[in-house]
Formats: sequence, structure tokens, C-alpha cells
Amino acid sequence: MQPDYQYLIRKTGINRPVMGLYDVPDPEPFKPYLTSGNCLFAYYKRYLKGQSVLITRDQPGCRGAGKWLCDMQKRSRQDYIEFLADDEGLKADHDLMGQWFDASSPYRMEHENLVFGPLRESEYDNLKTVSFFINPDQLSMLMIGAQYYHASGDPEPVIAQFGSGCMQLLPLFKDLSVPQAMVGGTDMAMRKYLPPDLLVFTVTKPMFELLCRLDSNSFLERSFIQELKRSRSRVPPRGS
Repeated sequence: MQPDYQYLIRKTGINRPVMGLYDVPDPEPFKPYLTSGNCLFAYYKRYLKGQSVLITRDQPGCRGAGKWLCDMQKRSRQDYIEFLADDEGLKADHDLMGQWFDASSPYRMEHENLVFGPLRESEYDNLKTVSFFINPDQLSMLMIGAQYYHASGDPEPVIAQFGSGCMQLLPLFKDLSVPQAMVGGTDMAMRKYLPPDLLVFTVTKPMFELLCRLDSNSFLERSFIQELKRSRSRVPPRGS
């Protein structure tokens, strides 16, 4: 059963749709959906209207999604390395780029359809990760929330991994059964589709459920967050 996340988004002030990445046998429940023909983040304004995007092996949208979400490699390893290192300048040399490429694993689809869009309670069983479009203040709140139930020796609750925007939505998590969050939206190729003050905070289902357990005993009702909200609500002096 999908947990109630209304208290979380109300207290953090998140006013954009909470997004889910689903692996589904049938995309019918998500209609009317768009078929991906571009970077997933190119549809940001559509997500704000409640729409979802379908990703399949036949129409993954972009090569990155085809490789990392659908496990389809349409160019050779060397071509990937040369493109990322030489054309894009993302690593100092081919060897470093090759090490990253070989250590990165694509997501293995369980069904024929992936859907990225606003959360659907009826599809919770097929949900893989949850993503929030957030500003820096909200990032701070969610990062603290991810730490709230963390015990010494547990896997790191928040990570920030190098990779494409769609990789940061799913395949860069090593174990989806672990409560973990990832700071995303840091891929320069997709940032042009987002407002300049937004990042993406993606969490596994276990972490989402922990965040939804935050209550009035947590920092969400304490002084630091209240002071932050008051500081943001003040009208700056004229000419500042």
C-alpha cells in the first residue's frame, strides 16, 4: 500500500508532482501517457500537468535511456567511451571513462514497459523509485529526513553518483531494497529542461516509506525549519 506523503510535502513546501518510476506489464493505467521521444526531463512541463511518459525498448527516447534503463547497447563500448570522454569531456582520459563504464550496470527490466510520471497509488507494487523536484532548501529538508532513521553501520542514506539524469533515477542504486536516496538532476545534458533552482532527489521505496513516517516529533516541526521558512517569507528591503 502506498504510504501517505501529504504531510511530508506540506511541511517541506514541495509543490510539484511527486514522481514515480514504474516497471509495469501494462501501461494502460497511466493513460493518457506520452511515448518517449526525447530525454525524460524534456517532459518536465508535462509532468507538472499530471502526464506520464512511457519508455520501451522500441522507443526509449534517447540513447542514454536505451542503454541504462532498457539495457540496450546500440554502440560499441569504445564508441561510448570516446563519445563521453572526447566529445563530452566527462573524464580525463579513455582509461578513466572505461573504468566507470565497466563498473556501471544498466537496469534489468522486469516487464516490457517503464513509466515515469506522477505517483499512482494503484500501481505501488510496480513502483521502483520515487523522485522529488526540489529547490536547495527542500533538498536540505529531505537529506535530513533521509538521515532521521539511519543507524551507525547502515548503508549510506544519501549518495550523489556520477551518471546521466536517467541513471540517477534508478540504475545507480546498487540495491533497491535498501533505504537510500540519491541527489540527482546534476547531468548537464538534462539540466536545460529544468528551472535553474531545481534538483532531483530520488529515493528507493524503503526510503520513501521512511520519509512518509516523519511526524510532528521530527525536525519538520522544530525551530530550524521554522526559522528557515520565516527567513524565506520576509520581503527583502527595496534595492537589495
